[in-house]
Amino acid sequence: MVALPLPLPVAIPALAAAAAYINARTLLYYDLNLVRSIIPTVANVGWWTNRGRLNFFYRFEDLATAKSSENRVFLRFEDRTYTYAQAYDTVLRYSHWLKERRGVQQGDMVALDFQNTDTFIFLLLALWALGAVPALINYNLSGRALIHCITKAKTRLVLIDPAIAANVGEDVRSELGGVNFETVTPTLEAQMLSHEPIRPPDEARAGAGGEAMGVLIYTSGTTGLPKAAIVSWSKIAVVGGFTSRWVGTKASDVFYTAMPLYHSTALLLGFAHTLSVGATFAISRKFSTSFFWDDVRKHGANIIQYVGETCRYLLSAPTRLDPVTGENLDRKHNVRVAFGNGLRPDVWNPFKERFGIETIAEFYGATEGSFATWNMSRNDYSMGAVGRSGSLYNILMGRSIAIAEVDHETELPYRDAKTGFCVRARRGEPGELLFRLPPNDVDSRFQGYFEDKDATSKKIMRSVFSKGDAWFRTGDVVRWDSENRVFFTDRIGDTFRWKSENVSTAEVAQAIGLHQAIQESNVYGVELPHHEGRAGCAAVIFKPSALVGEGGAPSSETLKTLAQHVRAELPKYALPLFLRVLRGDTTHATGTNKQQKNHLRDEGVEPGKLGADQVFWLKGDSYVRFRPEDWMALDAGKVKL
Repeated sequence: MVALPLPLPVAIPALAAAAAYINARTLLYYDLNLVRSIIPTVANVGWWTNRGRLNFFYRFEDLATAKSSENRVFLRFEDRTYTYAQAYDTVLRYSHWLKERRGVQQGDMVALDFQNTDTFIFLLLALWALGAVPALINYNLSGRALIHCITKAKTRLVLIDPAIAANVGEDVRSELGGVNFETVTPTLEAQMLSHEPIRPPDEARAGAGGEAMGVLIYTSGTTGLPKAAIVSWSKIAVVGGFTSRWVGTKASDVFYTAMPLYHSTALLLGFAHTLSVGATFAISRKFSTSFFWDDVRKHGANIIQYVGETCRYLLSAPTRLDPVTGENLDRKHNVRVAFGNGLRPDVWNPFKERFGIETIAEFYGATEGSFATWNMSRNDYSMGAVGRSGSLYNILMGRSIAIAEVDHETELPYRDAKTGFCVRARRGEPGELLFRLPPNDVDSRFQGYFEDKDATSKKIMRSVFSKGDAWFRTGDVVRWDSENRVFFTDRIGDTFRWKSENVSTAEVAQAIGLHQAIQESNVYGVELPHHEGRAGCAAVIFKPSALVGEGGAPSSETLKTLAQHVRAELPKYALPLFLRVLRGDTTHATGTNKQQKNHLRDEGVEPGKLGADQVFWLKGDSYVRFRPEDWMALDAGKVKL
């Protein structure tokens, strides 16, 4: 018997339903967007490399000299606006000054110690035009840390933003006697602009191949002095090209960032991203919770960037009202995408809902890393994930990523005693995220840290899953679940052991953050007398509504409901036994809004040694004041937690 074909009105919905089912199961459409983003990007990098035009000055020059884009707005900063052609003229004048007056040549390294400004952008491009390498200094640094960064760069010239010149004290200048420190005042800028806009010849940029250093970017320094990560031209081009395609950025878009340009997130995923499609780049001098949305509205931004706790700070701010009409301004903007990394799950949906953000584009990556994970999220399915993929992408790229079980005693991937190889974590189980490197040509994917072979070698593991293979250690613990979503669990070294269990500080902080009275929390483990391991402690900032009295202490009701909340949300071994109530409006963080734990962990919980901060501990159904006599009892071994 021959089956009759289905009627068209029935067949079309049936096919659509089948296609939707297959897509849901395999994430085929999502994967195709990833593949469509990476293939043309890699092709472009190959084309530019063969032509000797990988240096990103050429992307800028092409846009500034093409009739279709020369008058398009390139940069917006404060009340100033520059077209691509105007900026190109300025960049050539700056490069002429740098060459003629300061002798900057191809291959020289020049340090830029700047907040986000138009001048910073012009100097960056001028150095690239000369074939020089910018070393981007964290403008918050001073003293020993600043000396360290400048010394690492082996530079003879440091250009300084007048706004932060006080950080470059006499202690720094006297220690680095052979370095020329130049504050770029308005007078000096006028001198630069008086030079002719002479284009450096192509020969100055020769040698800018894939592995050649395009810029030197320092790590955040959360675990010691910053390390100088080599960022190659191929990485700049791949990151800029891939992310702009993945996010769907168009030439008509305005990309806004208040994140520091001395870090890779703003420079590569912001500036290089924007330049890759010839869009408009809008910046603010530095992040300000109070003025962030005013800037977004002023510049007409479609895409905003965040890092770390940025979105929590914005969420904790009071609603802005129009001073004339009284209109709620939270959703009065043109933003369709928030793009960045470090958005905690407890902030994710409240941020989207309050500010009317349609899409969160979250990623995971490291400045010095060789790979990244990506999560374009428009619904709750991938809320909180730092990456996701489907069957097609896993087939193409799955061999480039692995999650290995961790030995938290050694803080290294666990190796099987019999085979000597590491063990892959089971789906849904936490493990260290590793990225594959070509074993015979590691440098092609990981250039490491400048003039620091020891630090570079520590990031590479050999014979991990097979003899002779090579993998990049991220130092981060993640979970890859059965739905192909990747969730950040903790930083190795931040996870602590208590009651013979591993406690993830990120998961505890997420649980605490869900309590209505908490504005911000930073979780870590502290050593206690007569106890093995580390006990959980949360440095917290309470919302003003939860505080009472002249000193601003948390109310007894707040402390009681918080205790009940953490007991309900967390297993007993993961409970934060101590609260350190911080004075101020933010926990300790880096310039990129990433929390720092080291000094909090080292300070512990002994009352009287924490300044004006109050300490509470979990007793019964509430948190109560932890007093000097309680510490004495602990120290005498009279208390068992």
